[in-house]
Amino acid sequence: MTQDRMHKPRSRWELLTQTDTGTPMGDLLRRYWWPIAGASELDRPGTKPVRLLGEDLVLYKDLGEHWGLIDRHCRHRRADLSYGYVEARGLRCNYHGWLYDEAGSCLAQPYEDVAHPEARLRDAVHIKAYPVAELGGLIWAYLGPEPRPLVPDWEFFSWPNGFRQIVKAEIPCNWFQCQENSIDPVHFEWTHSNWGLRLKGRTGPYAPHHVKVDFSEFEYGFQYKRIRSDTSERDELWTIGRVCLWPNALFTGNHIEYRVPIDDENTLSITWAFNRVPKEREPYVQERIPTWQGPIADEKTGRWITSHVMNQDFVTWVGQGRIADRSREYLGPSDGGIVMIRRRFLRDLDAVARGEDPKAVIRDPARNRSIRLPVADRWPLGEGLTRAEMLRDPVTRRSLEGYIFQTGQPPEVRDAFLAAMGFNGAEFAPADDPFDPLAPAPR
Repeated sequence: MTQDRMHKPRSRWELLTQTDTGTPMGDLLRRYWWPIAGASELDRPGTKPVRLLGEDLVLYKDLGEHWGLIDRHCRHRRADLSYGYVEARGLRCNYHGWLYDEAGSCLAQPYEDVAHPEARLRDAVHIKAYPVAELGGLIWAYLGPEPRPLVPDWEFFSWPNGFRQIVKAEIPCNWFQCQENSIDPVHFEWTHSNWGLRLKGRTGPYAPHHVKVDFSEFEYGFQYKRIRSDTSERDELWTIGRVCLWPNALFTGNHIEYRVPIDDENTLSITWAFNRVPKEREPYVQERIPTWQGPIADEKTGRWITSHVMNQDFVTWVGQGRIADRSREYLGPSDGGIVMIRRRFLRDLDAVARGEDPKAVIRDPARNRSIRLPVADRWPLGEGLTRAEMLRDPVTRRSLEGYIFQTGQPPEVRDAFLAAMGFNGAEFAPADDPFDPLAPAPR
């Protein structure tokens, strides 16, 4: 927490933005597993600095292929362990050689072990360490009390015959204003469709407008549903809708967006995206899920990038300030979902204070097997399309023409995607601005 925010919260809403240990929201958030990296970021043994929930840590994979997440600083002289080197078991400080394992125990102190073996000083040394797990190509961390819950095994992690990629960005604002976007259906009409049109220099016609929205709660989160002027109550975006996955994600079927609190004023956006390959390419098994980080600002102008769907979201989140001042809002009927999740978080704060589990904590292994979620347009994801059907379907064709959600996709990831799909670059050249405001909405 920054120095100027170390005060008693002015309101219960402000509680929702404070993520440090010892704050009510910080203690609540530590009841969940958080994605912190793609496993492919450490294909080979090595280290990666991580900041999560206001704590400076280092993620490592040692020579024995064990993962660890420990304090960023050595207990001896506070050296930066992200510059340490991995051993057969654990991470060794590059300053004086102290060696730590994934539990934070000190396994070796080279000088002390030789010069004063009887003292066994290393037995008295321990540093902060947290459990990590690998699922879906993501590395997850748990910073809370024991007994720890299970890492949620959502159904999409085991969907077959798909190309997956993990996309990251660091956003300079509080995580909660990012998550509130997950249950705001009307913003798509203006932040994406209509703004995308105006960015192309056109003044119309604007996209079909929303005429009805609805919000409901289910076991693992909330659903938002909508009817636009070009749809009806038979449309799956009304009968099923989209999912605000608790506590920190938006799930739309073909991708999930996690909002991970770095600290009170910074958020790590992690997107896990799935594209089903054509039926002609099945069976397809992806050996490695690539991870890449996209830029959020133009290096020349310093202005936020606005060309892609999530980059447009980033602009709106950051525009609210590092920490949005909700006392100055004026909410309307379309904000019913935002009110619902705020109230749910406040109820969860009370539950944790009573010693109870908050919403969507999973502890039963029998339930934690490919957990099914509400998915609109499930058929193309679950059953797949032929090559010809993909070319005819506007939404699928857009994904072939370029990654629409975030700018900066590396050429090697683009090439791997096209190879998996059975297309080549000549058929679908990467688009600098793939967002077509008049095409069907991607979510």
